[in-house]
Amino acid sequence: MTITIREGGPDDLPAILGMLDSSVEWLVSQGRTVQWGTEPLSRHEGTVRAVAKAMGEGTTYIAEVDGVPAATLTLTDAPGSYLSHLPPPGEPERYVHWLASDRRFKGLGAGSALLAHAAEVTRRAGVGLLRVDCYAGGDRRLVAYYEANGFTPTHTYTHGPDDWPGQVLARRLD
Repeated sequence: MTITIREGGPDDLPAILGMLDSSVEWLVSQGRTVQWGTEPLSRHEGTVRAVAKAMGEGTTYIAEVDGVPAATLTLTDAPGSYLSHLPPPGEPERYVHWLASDRRFKGLGAGSALLAHAAEVTRRAGVGLLRVDCYAGGDRRLVAYYEANGFTPTHTYTHGPDDWPGQVLARRLD
């Protein structure tokens, strides 16, 4: 098994939405429906617009396992507008958006490889802070995943009418 990472582009949007849908299907099978709901995200126009917007504002990376797209993330210069209430970091940063994997590749390390790549790209750009936010409800397994990949929790938040619980995490790269 070989994991390679390449830059993605607009033509990758269907594959990225497929990865998000695969994640939703897996979460539903685990009884974990609060994070992203129960319907494929590709059916939500707002989500499709948000993914495309992030791709347009930053750089998307695709991890391929033996040449097959397996995971994705987009790296931008700032968090999403839903976090505008948080204090700015006071320094340049890179921000991870839409990390997702095709669950057929679960456990092969594609997501971790992408996070390591994002840290290296950020470091090479002379930026010392990489941040991400994620769902923090339930058993906080997603928070633990980011911690295992070198991130430290910094701010909690809630979002939307249902007070969706979120966690911002940071990784120092100096």
